Amino acid sequence: MNWAAVILAAGKGTRMKSSTPKVLHRLAGREMIHYVIDAAQQAQLKRIVLVVGHESQKVRELLGDSVEYAEQEEQLGTAHALLQARGKLEGTVDNVLVLNGDIPLISGETLREMMHHHSATRASATIMTATGGSPEGLGRVIRDESGQVVGVIEEAEADSTQKEIGETNSGAYCFRAEWLWPRLAELPRSKGGEYYLTDLIALAARSGEKVESITTQNPLEGLGINNRIHLAQAEAALRQRIREQVMLSGVTLIDPPSTFIDATVEIGPDTVIYPNTIIEGATKIDQECVIGPSSIIADSLIGRGCHIQASVIEASTLEDDVEVGPFSHLRPESYLEAGVHIGNFVEIKKSRLGKETKVGHFSYLGDATIGRNVNIGAGTITCNYDGVQKHPTFIDDDAFIGSDSMLVAPVRIGARAITAAGSVVNHDVPPDMLAVGAPARLRAKKR
Repeated sequence: MNWAAVILAAGKGTRMKSSTPKVLHRLAGREMIHYVIDAAQQAQLKRIVLVVGHESQKVRELLGDSVEYAEQEEQLGTAHALLQARGKLEGTVDNVLVLNGDIPLISGETLREMMHHHSATRASATIMTATGGSPEGLGRVIRDESGQVVGVIEEAEADSTQKEIGETNSGAYCFRAEWLWPRLAELPRSKGGEYYLTDLIALAARSGEKVESITTQNPLEGLGINNRIHLAQAEAALRQRIREQVMLSGVTLIDPPSTFIDATVEIGPDTVIYPNTIIEGATKIDQECVIGPSSIIADSLIGRGCHIQASVIEASTLEDDVEVGPFSHLRPESYLEAGVHIGNFVEIKKSRLGKETKVGHFSYLGDATIGRNVNIGAGTITCNYDGVQKHPTFIDDDAFIGSDSMLVAPVRIGARAITAAGSVVNHDVPPDMLAVGAPARLRAKKR
């Protein structure tokens, strides 16, 4: 049968107490709405209509043309939101899967099961329910004496007895399209002045239409994000799901609860991650690396066999067999070629270091291009900022930079050149020469 999905993402999410649209709040490094769209795509739905409203431009900028859009200019409830998709879908699909945009833990497998049940039973409406989780903020499912679903009562309108019901609405529905669209216009306003999508369930039951339900085995799949407490609960669940997937792919997590990995991260097998490590963004880590303890890696590419200990890596690239740390910081646009060694208390910013170059400790390299097999002594600083603009430093292959050297950019240190300890180098040093003093003077190297 022909299906389409409608995802409701127009609400303000006032209980979040945020200027950010609710569906754009981030979970494990991704905006909440991505997870719902992913689930619909995993359920093999090719047409997805996203109903947007509050701050809709921000949502459109994030998702681009990956989905279709319908605009809810005035937020009058979930049923009114669904009605905005009528013009796009009526007459083109047989069934409609409707999802709240704030249920990021829903899975494609569960949605497929629900859609199959809806089709097999020829129901007019099918609702997904959950038991065992916290009912706070969620609609309660009403059943008759025979166990048939006859309605859903929103928590704001539930009485004390109804609030004791443990079965909740999971925010996922299937509707027979030819029944759905005319009925949306028949719904009454709630006491709060909104049109509730859940009232369709009671309408179908009263009309003698077939109403079906499935109950998800994992109550977290039905967790709707209504406040920051729910956001934290979903974050914890997603993080645990990611950790399990990573470990099943061949990665060792020494202490999983203290390891935080974004959903966007890729990690190769036989990598070992030590406690208190955070890996974020578009990071890719190759095989056989050792990461941590107490490291932060964000938006970086890490080659095979790298060791990163108690350090921060931001938007940088490490080729194979690179060592960093402890207590070092690679700022954005740093590039370390194979075999580079960065020791403790080193900061590198927007610089490229050639193969086998070593920076042992207590150094700052900014806006520098450094060749192969260069030794950078302790306390070396590239003085790249003159108070107005940044200037580059070039250090060619096999150079030796003595401890406490200050390289005043723009400057080039030639191949195999040496700077003596404590030198202040403010002019280029030709290849095979020695720079000594402050300011540095050139001498021939002793052979």
